[in-house]
Amino acid sequence: MLDAHSLAAIRLSIELALATTLILLALGTPLAWWLARASGGPLAWLRAPVHALVSMPLVLPPSVLGFYLLVALGPSSPLGRLTEALGWGTLAFTFWGLLIGSVIYSLPFVTQPLVNAFEAIGRRPLEAAATLRAGPLDAFWHVALPLARPGYLSGAVMGFAHTLGEFGVVLMIGGNIPGQTRVISVQIYDHVEALEYAQAHWLSGGMLAFSFLALLALHLAQTRKA
Repeated sequence: MLDAHSLAAIRLSIELALATTLILLALGTPLAWWLARASGGPLAWLRAPVHALVSMPLVLPPSVLGFYLLVALGPSSPLGRLTEALGWGTLAFTFWGLLIGSVIYSLPFVTQPLVNAFEAIGRRPLEAAATLRAGPLDAFWHVALPLARPGYLSGAVMGFAHTLGEFGVVLMIGGNIPGQTRVISVQIYDHVEALEYAQAHWLSGGMLAFSFLALLALHLAQTRKA
């Protein structure tokens, strides 16, 4: 059965995944909208480099991203000195540091489904809304968002599941502090190091089942929608 440390790691991982997913849905919406529609205009040339920057966590080793985040949030960095001056301490090895790292690392897993959903809408529904005197913001809220609902479902599921399974980034930026930064993946690593294979099996099996069920539910929902 699961011990107290494993249960605490599960709780912390769920809190981190929920917070990360909500933040990414909020931040990813305007970013994905711009990436999907920035085919013309004076800033169109920025689309390719911004898209590449957003997608970098897909190919960048987690330890590399975690290392540079650790440097950026450390006490010697400008951000670290700012948070120290504000009385917040350094963000490295805290839940807030984990949250920043998770948002950056899971960004493409939420943003890309939204970009695909917005691109699939095309311009015709928005042009039809404009002929009915709907403003850009009104058309976005009442036309684009409802039509992009499958993309939001995919982004939410992928972002939550990906954050829940993070290891390299969270270990680099958060370390291994029980109840504060020790998430499920780090707890599994601890169990294996201590040769506690039964505990590792419980957590690993749970993650395996969750990943399968999440992807299965997403596939069934997309198939039904289609």
